[in-house]
Amino acid sequence: MLRNQGTKDQVIDPKAIENERLKREEEEILRSLQATAVPLVSVKDRAKDIVYTQSMRSSWRPPSHIRNRSDEDNRKLREELHILVTGENIPPPITSFKDMKLPPTVIDYLKKKGIKKPTPIQIQGLPVAFSGRDMIGIAFTGSGKTLVFTLPMVMFALEAEKKLPLVSGEGPIGLIICPSRELARQTYDGVVAISEALASGGAPKLRTMLCMGGISIRDQEPELRKGVHMIVATPGRLLDMLNKKKINLISCIYLGLDEADRLIDLGFEEEIRGVMDSFTTQRQTLLFSATMPKKIQTFARSALVLPVEVNVGRAGAANLDVIQEVEYVKQEAKIVYLLECLQKTAPPTLIFCENKKDVDDIYEYLLLKQVDAVALHGDKTQEERDIAIKQFKDGKKDVLVATDVASKGLDFPDIQHVINFDMPKEIENYIHRIGRTGRCGKTGVATTFINKNQTEAVLLDLKYLLMESKQKVPEVLLEIPDEQQQVYEEGQECDFCGGRGHRVANCTKLKLQSKQTAPRRDALKD
Repeated sequence: MLRNQGTKDQVIDPKAIENERLKREEEEILRSLQATAVPLVSVKDRAKDIVYTQSMRSSWRPPSHIRNRSDEDNRKLREELHILVTGENIPPPITSFKDMKLPPTVIDYLKKKGIKKPTPIQIQGLPVAFSGRDMIGIAFTGSGKTLVFTLPMVMFALEAEKKLPLVSGEGPIGLIICPSRELARQTYDGVVAISEALASGGAPKLRTMLCMGGISIRDQEPELRKGVHMIVATPGRLLDMLNKKKINLISCIYLGLDEADRLIDLGFEEEIRGVMDSFTTQRQTLLFSATMPKKIQTFARSALVLPVEVNVGRAGAANLDVIQEVEYVKQEAKIVYLLECLQKTAPPTLIFCENKKDVDDIYEYLLLKQVDAVALHGDKTQEERDIAIKQFKDGKKDVLVATDVASKGLDFPDIQHVINFDMPKEIENYIHRIGRTGRCGKTGVATTFINKNQTEAVLLDLKYLLMESKQKVPEVLLEIPDEQQQVYEEGQECDFCGGRGHRVANCTKLKLQSKQTAPRRDALKD
């Protein structure tokens, strides 16, 4: 401690001074990021300086007894359900599907699926979506996010069809974009099932198209000629079809981005921008994920109008229904120890690897050991990928060995155990992976192998995630030299990636992205 010579009682704390300096440095970094970020809007809107100031109109209204509820009652209900919400004129939470005015056939369909009442993200998210509001939805994996953006799209498409039926070449009215083929197919199946439930009650038949690699564009042309109400797509194939004028977004008034942080982040940013350029009018936009770092949220808001943010639990926090076990295993011993880990629980079990070669090696090893297993990675044909997922979901195979292609949003309701053969390079991927178990209120186990191959940065993030989730922290993580303890104790996180083990000034992901985006920014200047 140092004393200020000018004031007898004032004490200067060097630690406080250093923290203040770091804070100013981080604020400058974030300002710089925001200044260089290109808004996520169409080129046409940017060129004409078009800024939408009003949300989309919707004919949906909550029942009168819900509308008459006081703000204080709504606040208490959200507090009980651990729902955090920000925005203007936020629609009230609704705790039953009947009060959301869903058709009886849809309610019956949900009951058959075992969904008798809405989850917290649905209680607040569905009223927001039905109201026509733009939205950022954040909740742990297995919390029912998919229904929040698929169900409103189907209902809006049905309303549009009743008003003015689609004719040849028209549509879509609604569009959902997913980062992987497997997730797109799963979402597509859900949309089709809801549409069929409506049709069983006498509603007009709605046509949905799955737009992704591995499906022949030529085979889909007859379907396109009829006019499609909804499209579920992966970014690359969607942009390809837009560029070839196979489809257009003239009538599209609804856009959902699933696993939005993955789509907006470097991986698919260019494709998403290309899709945005195809919109000609305002649309309702919803972004959903289990992890949504503040940098991504800020960037995403450039595409949203008066957004409502609905957060169930801290963004980027792990599902508390998952028991996380982290073990130090030498690289050469991992594959042998894997068999021992498989004995922890009954099947089904999901094993994640960082690279495709390890997936193939482990798959072949398990077959030799008489374990019923299937493998999944990006080099497999679409048919092989579909068969692997179906066999695993149907219980015909006990183990699925996969890369992160299986970690984003795929719904495997009965997974008992997730094994991370490799600790992923980013903590967000870890959260998505372990979220494949402990779904729908069930408890699951996640075992993660770590060793000297991992960076200290991601291990520190893992350490603080375990602490936050009140899980056992192995001694090997506690022994890592750590200057960030105060960051965690003060409840801070990296404003770029959301990790709890470092600050934005020394975020490795930020440094990597800065290197990758610098050439692109220079090219844009030229």
